[in-house]
Amino acid sequence: MKLLPTWRVSFARSHWLLVVVIAALALLRTEARAEDLPPGLVPTAPPSGRSVQTAAGIMVPYSATIPGTEIRFEMQPVPGGKFRLGSPAGEAKRSSDEGPQVEIEIEPFWIGTYEVTWAEYKTYMSLNDAFRKIAAANLKPITPTNSALVVTAPSKLYDSGFTFQLGEAPRQPAVTMSQFAARQYTKWLSGLTTQFYRLPSEAEWEYACRAGTTTPYSFGDDPKQLDEYAWHFGNSNELTHPVGQKKPNPWGLFDMHGNVSEWTLDEYAPEHYQQLGAGPHPVAKSILWPTKIFPRVVRGGCWDDDADRLRSAARRGSHDDDWRAEDPNIPKSPWWFTSQPALGVGFRLVRPLVVPAKGLHARYWDADVESIQRDADRRIDHDGRGARGIADPELPELLRKVR
Repeated sequence: MKLLPTWRVSFARSHWLLVVVIAALALLRTEARAEDLPPGLVPTAPPSGRSVQTAAGIMVPYSATIPGTEIRFEMQPVPGGKFRLGSPAGEAKRSSDEGPQVEIEIEPFWIGTYEVTWAEYKTYMSLNDAFRKIAAANLKPITPTNSALVVTAPSKLYDSGFTFQLGEAPRQPAVTMSQFAARQYTKWLSGLTTQFYRLPSEAEWEYACRAGTTTPYSFGDDPKQLDEYAWHFGNSNELTHPVGQKKPNPWGLFDMHGNVSEWTLDEYAPEHYQQLGAGPHPVAKSILWPTKIFPRVVRGGCWDDDADRLRSAARRGSHDDDWRAEDPNIPKSPWWFTSQPALGVGFRLVRPLVVPAKGLHARYWDADVESIQRDADRRIDHDGRGARGIADPELPELLRKVR
């Protein structure tokens, strides 16, 4: 047997030891980078499950806890890409407001796996009392330096029998909130978590709903399959149902068709697509920023809708007379609707990969019409209904102190 010279053995051992050390250091660096990345981003692709490659890292599904609670919510990654917003002229049951189709360029984002549930939304509702206690104890005064972090908490329900008449189980989707209240929820959650959450734009919502498909529904063109994917008038027993009981779309999103319609950022205008033109347009340009309280776009259809209203491209606008008709207050509540269509309206979270400049955040969160803010201020300051406070990472500790 021929033996290697001692120096060669030592070199070989040293070489492999160096390789092991380098690999260990690389692993440590990878782990450190993973810890430094925000939720939903990882440095290397997971061996299984959905992932989206981006220049900022690999987007993956993630679950997060609302700070100060044990309530969790889940988000799914959505890749960037181009798609045709709206429905083609020949699609069955197509409405005139769904065309002409417009090509939109979408940037990557995460979107809620499920609609926001009562468990999640009631945590926000509880701020009505909590903000008042914090203010009474002078624990977090509102000042010019922190006023950008102010959120309003919705007033206590004038008639809980209406809002909860379809149920209020923790996993049922929350309903009857105004678009303003939904926006304030996303601001509150953003302040707690330091991650930027908002409502989806109408184009982002449809892109996520379609999940790469071009058929009327994300599962195809046969409405007979709808029972497998959605709660609608034909199978809901005129109730909302706990989220996630039906099949998801190809990107892992549940209840995009049916259960409850979902708020988007946009004002509703039947001719909006025609005014946009064929495109392609960046998604930011496609948003029709609201200039009045009504109408605003909800998408997806609800438990009370027929199959054609649940198509990926179907649109609906909110309406003052129908949605607030039974509100006896003057001014009417900026946070709650009181009439039947609103029992089928909720919302879903979005978190964009690229966060807009801080100076633009208020456009996604705060009142966008002067009368909304005026009505909220009057309800809080003069009627003693609703509350306001600071939403930041210190809030859970302040809540603990006033409990």
